[in-house]
Amino acid sequence: MSYKAARPIIEQIKQIIPPLSSKLHKGQAGRIGIVGGSLEYTGAPFFSAISAFRLGVDLSHVICDPSAGYVIKSYSPDLIVHPILSPRSSPQELKEQFTSLLSRLHVLVIGPGLGRDEYMQNYARLLMQLAREREMYVVIDADGLYMVQNNPDLVKGYNRVVLTPNVVEFGRLCDTMNVPKDSPKGEIAALLARALGNVTILQKGSSDIISTGEATEVVDEPGGLKRAGGQGDILSGLVGCFLAWGKAYSELSKSDSDVPQHLIPLLAGVAGSILTRTAAHIAFGKLGRGMLTSDMIGEIGPAYEKHFGAAGEKGFKGSL
Repeated sequence: MSYKAARPIIEQIKQIIPPLSSKLHKGQAGRIGIVGGSLEYTGAPFFSAISAFRLGVDLSHVICDPSAGYVIKSYSPDLIVHPILSPRSSPQELKEQFTSLLSRLHVLVIGPGLGRDEYMQNYARLLMQLAREREMYVVIDADGLYMVQNNPDLVKGYNRVVLTPNVVEFGRLCDTMNVPKDSPKGEIAALLARALGNVTILQKGSSDIISTGEATEVVDEPGGLKRAGGQGDILSGLVGCFLAWGKAYSELSKSDSDVPQHLIPLLAGVAGSILTRTAAHIAFGKLGRGMLTSDMIGEIGPAYEKHFGAAGEKGFKGSL
């Protein structure tokens, strides 16, 4: 089913979007942390963090290697950068600092620019464990998926996590979980989701398939025709923003919830997919072959307005 035919899910997504309201204070519309950023990769965590900020979180943090910290700070003064993932420290030395930081966040996005160095993977594993203990929402992308491939029990059975694999990453996860890769295209994402204990899988492709193992949605909104690197990082940030909004919806809604909490990761995956593809389509329409991933960032607002309205007027303002 394409999202165009699934109007109820679009209305459910609108339900969790916070209004632009003077009744909300800073932080209530979402606080997100991006775990990644290494010597080689500074753009990926920036794309993820700034995309979530552009869409509407109130505070966007980047938790990164010191070698990436000053570079990411130079990209934007809007981001809060924590250059604490040092190869000279250890996860246990930073555990108390991580715990304090997570207490200030609603959502973690693990993976953009993380790299595969052992110390970075160790930090990511500990942060995932701490996030799970706190029942936080988590998005895992890029080299965060390498972490899951090697340690599937980190996420198995945790239904507040969204994995966003591309074709290669999806195949590796299927191999890890013994999911036959010749399974029907429309079913394989659900099989992988179930094998991992009903996490949410966002299988990226010509059409994006989002599945919890029990419910599956397909997004075929037109995207751009240029696959510049970094678009997946924008997707992870947008999914993270919707998860943060879902968290706020659960906490602030004073009436009986029309959106059950277990559906929030599915809704976030669908919404993030729609907006990423639409932003790419708009940017490509303007620039063609000259389009860069950074050109998509300015199109997040127009993409949001196209699908969800100018100011989130369909959100949960009546509950405040």
